[in-house]
Amino acid sequence: MTKQTILSSIIDIGIVPVVRTSSAESAIKAIEAIYKGGIRAAEITMTVPGALRALEKVADKFGDKIVLGAGTVLDPETARACMLAGAEFFVTPALKPATIEMARRYSKVIMPGALTPTEVLTAWEAGADIVKVFPCGNVGGPKYIKALKAPFPQIEMVPTGGVNLETAGDFLKAGACAVAVGGELVDAKTIKEGRYEVFEERARQYLAVVAKAREEMKSAK
Repeated sequence: MTKQTILSSIIDIGIVPVVRTSSAESAIKAIEAIYKGGIRAAEITMTVPGALRALEKVADKFGDKIVLGAGTVLDPETARACMLAGAEFFVTPALKPATIEMARRYSKVIMPGALTPTEVLTAWEAGADIVKVFPCGNVGGPKYIKALKAPFPQIEMVPTGGVNLETAGDFLKAGACAVAVGGELVDAKTIKEGRYEVFEERARQYLAVVAKAREEMKSAK
């Protein structure tokens, strides 16, 4: 996939499921369920034991049918390892220019984490494709995105933290290009119970929320 295809796919889908599980096996099963529910993107965090193996397996199984990302990427070395395992986009919890540089070198999509206006602008100037605003829920949620978008209309933002079925639409209306959803979509308790079909149903619900918010935004114009 070209960088532009990856980027436009993430924005079209509108949701980045953050898969943070306690094993590579459960991460893969969760992604299969999300995929069945219609979300064609997933981010496997590096906190998952055997995360690289999980990336490889998902990349093998789905190929270009899914936009696969690596999350909690703390340094350029990890980014490169994930790239070789099949990741097409990279998400970091904090701003590290060297990691952005690595993704740019190989024409991959990079979504570094930032919170303050200074960090958001610094990330953008360093070459971020999208800035992940984290932890967004703790500092005002959709209102905070709206406040950031006022001086930075040209910067694409994805909020992480505080995104759920109730708030996802508000985040998009506030100016986010997509939302990242973690435990509200894939949670440990449901995995423990082995009820992966729940994730399939939730994926459908999130897609419906995104579609509704975008429809309302269109008619409000």
